Amino acid sequence: MTTTSAPSRGNMVADLIAGLTTGVANIPDAMASAILAGINPLQGLYAIMIGTPLGALFSGSAYMNIATTSALSITAGAALAGYDSAIRNSAISTLALLTGLAMLLAGLLKLGRLLRFVSNSVVIGFLTGVSINVILSQLGDFTGYSSAYSNKVVKAIDTLLHLDQIDPQTTAIGLLTVAVILLVDRTRLRNFSMLFGMVIGSAVMLILGWTSVQQVKDVAAIPDTLRLATVVQLPDLSLAPALLVDALALAIIALVQGAGVSKGYPNPDGVYPDTSRDFIGQGMANVGAGLFQGMPIGGSVSATALNVSAGAKSRWANVFSGLIVVLAVLIFSGLVSQVAIPAMAGLLIVAGFQSIKRERIKDIWDTGWSPRAIMAVTLALTLLIPLQWAVFAGVVLSILVYFFVTSTQEVRVVQLTPNPDGTVTQGPAPAQLASNAVTLLEIFGNMTAAGAETVEQMLPKAKDAVHPAVILRLRAQEGIGSSFVVVLERYSQQVKAAGGRLMVAGVNPKVKGQLDRTETTSDILGPENVFVATTTLSASTRAALDAAQRWLQETNAGPSGSA
Repeated sequence: MTTTSAPSRGNMVADLIAGLTTGVANIPDAMASAILAGINPLQGLYAIMIGTPLGALFSGSAYMNIATTSALSITAGAALAGYDSAIRNSAISTLALLTGLAMLLAGLLKLGRLLRFVSNSVVIGFLTGVSINVILSQLGDFTGYSSAYSNKVVKAIDTLLHLDQIDPQTTAIGLLTVAVILLVDRTRLRNFSMLFGMVIGSAVMLILGWTSVQQVKDVAAIPDTLRLATVVQLPDLSLAPALLVDALALAIIALVQGAGVSKGYPNPDGVYPDTSRDFIGQGMANVGAGLFQGMPIGGSVSATALNVSAGAKSRWANVFSGLIVVLAVLIFSGLVSQVAIPAMAGLLIVAGFQSIKRERIKDIWDTGWSPRAIMAVTLALTLLIPLQWAVFAGVVLSILVYFFVTSTQEVRVVQLTPNPDGTVTQGPAPAQLASNAVTLLEIFGNMTAAGAETVEQMLPKAKDAVHPAVILRLRAQEGIGSSFVVVLERYSQQVKAAGGRLMVAGVNPKVKGQLDRTETTSDILGPENVFVATTTLSASTRAALDAAQRWLQETNAGPSGSA
């Protein structure tokens, strides 16, 4: 279990500023996510009031902001579709509690390592589908036209066929909100663009007296004050059996999203957090949210990025973020009821477009037909069937693909030591890179999702090395997956952080094309560090060795070099 010390004086101001920024920015997101799930907007706020600081205290990641996300909200909404509005608010807290317990169990059983079976193609396909679903699901609130169809794609088509029935005032407020968000996004206040859009859109509606525009109070009851007795309520456990499958689907989504955060942001000591410990943090956050009428939450990529960019120094920034929301609800809860529904819809539509990971999609598309097909199938399933079942279908697809491509291939990393006579001696890869020396490694096995993740664990650590030169020999690779591209990016950063240099040698034309199309050659490794395989055996590897030795001599001959 993670131990948490008191905030240090040196970090206090920076963490307070980051907590204020993230907390204020999360308020409109939480409200919009709750409306997306079809529940009271306050339940989104309750979730981040309690869950965000609680998760920060228990997770392995110092920077992960555990908050509402579109993927979780839309999946939770689908799970509650068959429930009467009178018990939906109670059902959502039960769902959050069950999701939290599933996450806690996964963390305690150290199941984080199993996420390597979920391919990057499936994750991006699913998240892209969720983003599109978010956009399509808000067209009714954005235009004022209520389609009778249930599928979101069909609803969108039906809306386009009935443009003459949309409400002009509702649509105008939605468009104004989108315009404000996009304009503020171009200024220094871009971290608060969602808040500005929501406030200005709602204010214009009130000033003009447009009564045809729905407000939050028209769809949910908002209490005038925040009383602890009204907030703390035990979930309805009689609903647990019916919600168990949905809770497992939510846990998988949250854990996959959270793992993306874990792998994207190292802790202050430079070490990437343990995914299983982050499971525990997210589990505790959801258990707390469930006990306080909150909705399911998880590691948010966008909120974590904002937290880091706002200057967070420790996990206390996320603790302060939750406390800021508590103060905001205590002071402004009465104003929440007057927020315009099309303003919230506009906010979600912008968030949906912004959450589509275009660069990741392009990387997968450029990698080859297999990951391209997997991404497309997952995307189609997400749009056509209930999200909770699309999650399980994606996981099954990932596992089947993994066993298909890796059943006959063993993933290995071998160290090659050149001999004076031109031969090489093979041996196990070292645990740590040597300082001021060249480490030549050959990679065997299929470099798709699980293979890439396995290789990353086998690569020698660069943390304590000084000026290490690393050559990864890829002659055994006929092709690579987008997951291996991410591994190359992360390992390159670690080697560079130690003042070193990473090269790849024995690269065949197909792999070279993949590296070029994904801009790994130009932006991550550098063209001078990619050595294409030739018809002469070991020629590219020896050229890389010579370049590495020359670089070491030049580096250590400089004023700051060390023997």
